[in-house]
Amino acid sequence: MCFNPFDLFLFISLIVFFISLFHKIITPLFSQKQPTISSHGPPSYPFIGCLISFYNNRGRLLNWYTELLSNSPTQTIVVSRIGAGKVIVTANPENVEYILKTNFPNFPKGEPLAEILGDLLGHGIFNVDGELWATQRKLASHEFTTKSLREFVVQTLEEEVEGRLIPLLQLAAQQNQIIDLQDVLKRFTYDSICKVSLGIDPNCLDLSAPIPPLIAAFESAAEICAKRATNPIYIIWKLKRALNFGSEKQLKNSITKLHDVVSNIISSKQQSLADSKETENDHDLLSRFLSAGYGGDLARDMVISFIMAGRDTTAAAMTWLFWLLSSVDTAARETIRSELASGTDSRSGPLGFEVVKKEMRYLHACLCEGMRLYPPVPWDSKHAVNDDVLPDGTTVRKGDRVTYFPYGMGRMETIWGEDCSNFRPDRWFEREPSLSDGNNDDTRKLKMVSPYEYPIFQAGPRVCLGKEMAFIQMKYVMASIISRFDFEPVSSEPPVFVPLLTAHMLGGLRVRVKEIMNKK
Repeated sequence: MCFNPFDLFLFISLIVFFISLFHKIITPLFSQKQPTISSHGPPSYPFIGCLISFYNNRGRLLNWYTELLSNSPTQTIVVSRIGAGKVIVTANPENVEYILKTNFPNFPKGEPLAEILGDLLGHGIFNVDGELWATQRKLASHEFTTKSLREFVVQTLEEEVEGRLIPLLQLAAQQNQIIDLQDVLKRFTYDSICKVSLGIDPNCLDLSAPIPPLIAAFESAAEICAKRATNPIYIIWKLKRALNFGSEKQLKNSITKLHDVVSNIISSKQQSLADSKETENDHDLLSRFLSAGYGGDLARDMVISFIMAGRDTTAAAMTWLFWLLSSVDTAARETIRSELASGTDSRSGPLGFEVVKKEMRYLHACLCEGMRLYPPVPWDSKHAVNDDVLPDGTTVRKGDRVTYFPYGMGRMETIWGEDCSNFRPDRWFEREPSLSDGNNDDTRKLKMVSPYEYPIFQAGPRVCLGKEMAFIQMKYVMASIISRFDFEPVSSEPPVFVPLLTAHMLGGLRVRVKEIMNKK
């Protein structure tokens, strides 16, 4: 079937026109009638569900959901959608535990989400359920616990931080340049995750070079898939996909480029493994998967999934923490420096795995607190296989989407107290500091917090396998930078938190870099 471009444009324009007309003319008529309110969710009308509320709050969805959840007695709301099943959104820890652990089999990711991300993630671990997920999980779990992979990750961090990131920041300081710190950290994590996952070095930290095709295609595909998930009218993106039009055509092109690049890398890696009997230097995940017998499309999808998981999550967490330490709580930054100074007096050379893992407790607390307020993944959804009832009494029907909401949970007084909106790293310790403690946190222990109150890394059977590696990377990078540099944000305005597949800071974090003298 062939469509005239002008007719297609006219068709889309008519859809937009009628939606606008509906909003301006029909909405007042609906507003004269009493809407249906479900579990303290937004107003819902026959057929169109909560579309009007979505439209009115389209620029502030996260805060809108948080307000609705805060006002709900059970911290759960029900949202009705046009042309789709209802969505249950919860910030209730008991519900989260029930979904992610207690009745885990009834809440897989489900076909609707698999369809949204399927073009990008294929049959990778983050987009499948059942036996295929369990098999990949078992393999990945084994690899993530090996000593050789941990050592390879720390070696990669040392090379990237000392060889590229620090010199880049030093040059920016010397030349008084304004840099986008978010962009720099994303480039750093791209280099690191590509080395660890694929065994290749894209050298994204070379700011004079264009972004490699692999990264450009991945960025484009991830953004379009994320917008699919947030579209209140699913039929729009499905229609565009069927017609190979607009963003869906761009997605198809990006996926083709991404698959071609990764498939070529896999072929080259397979040939390299076949030609050499020496595999002790092949520490990247792709080599491990191929050696375990996984090849072709499945190896490709698994690697793409790990790139997605590691590409922006840690960069986002570090970006927000650098902003908090530079604009909100500079005293916390100085406490981190004191902790680093006291912990490095008897040590020289690069940071090691055990040092990063077991020390730097205050830095660890700051990272946890930053992610509580600005989670890299602000929400995550599952789909009910069968009818169910959540612990708070909310009824779930087969096919309903059930979403737990880390962004809102970090702002619930019922979980974190009246100061839940404040950045306060001390809440992550067993006790508050006393006057005799000074800035030394050696006498305090980090508090154990339920993962169902703080599901930043999910929880239950699908808890993030890379959690420990993520903290290692973030602590290594933050410690290396904070001990040598200050950042001065160019804008005094609070940045805007933007949720896609992973969250980011709108417009980046533009800063001036100031090099400082190490305090020993």
